[in-house]
Amino acid sequence: MCGRYASSRRPEDLVDEFDIVESRIQDALDADYNVAPTKEVYAVVERPPSKDSPEPPERQLRVLTWGLIPAWAKEPSIGNRMINARMETVAEKPAYKRAFAKRRCLLPADGYFEWYPTQELTASGKPRKQPFFIRPQDHGILAMAGLYEIWRDPDKAEDDPDRFRWTCTVITTEAEDSVGHIHDRMPLMVERDRWDAWLDPRHGGDVELLVPAAPGRLEAYPVSTLVSNVRNNGPELLEPLRLEDS
Repeated sequence: MCGRYASSRRPEDLVDEFDIVESRIQDALDADYNVAPTKEVYAVVERPPSKDSPEPPERQLRVLTWGLIPAWAKEPSIGNRMINARMETVAEKPAYKRAFAKRRCLLPADGYFEWYPTQELTASGKPRKQPFFIRPQDHGILAMAGLYEIWRDPDKAEDDPDRFRWTCTVITTEAEDSVGHIHDRMPLMVERDRWDAWLDPRHGGDVELLVPAAPGRLEAYPVSTLVSNVRNNGPELLEPLRLEDS
């Protein structure tokens, strides 16, 4: 699964990186080195310029909340459990299939965290878990495959600007060999030459576009256990840690 990641790029950098036509960012998010579910995150989407517009969709940068609320949900707490969608079932599962057909997105990240159980035991007798940070070998941006939904809050008035909630989920797959020993799942990357096809809402979702990262594209290294507490946040969370010092 993917339950934490880092996202420190500025919106103007993402606009350049992803060829954004329109930025819908009113207030830039702070660099976040410990992104957790229910937090606000940047997302790249393609939407029509306006409702019922005949113009082709344009690429936008938006802020979404991590934890997808399906359009049919009665209340929003379901989003707390919808942080990951499995590639193997994303096209059929009721919570995701509508979004997979029309509302696909890219979630920019510096990398993501996973925890590996060690031989050392905690005071409670459970294996101590060592966090690792996993990122592209070239330190470039990680474009994670995602889905988004727009949920109408029935408790808010029609003229309330906050009546719609934009939420998202990360699509995961089996981890490739170089990081699979840490955790058996990983977020799916969308390669640059597939961004257009993945984002275009005029075409249905194609699982063939979802290809796990090629072996050797990612690197993993241990980091401080400070990242295990979501209240900790800063670039020091990404600093490599020697295992003997962990």
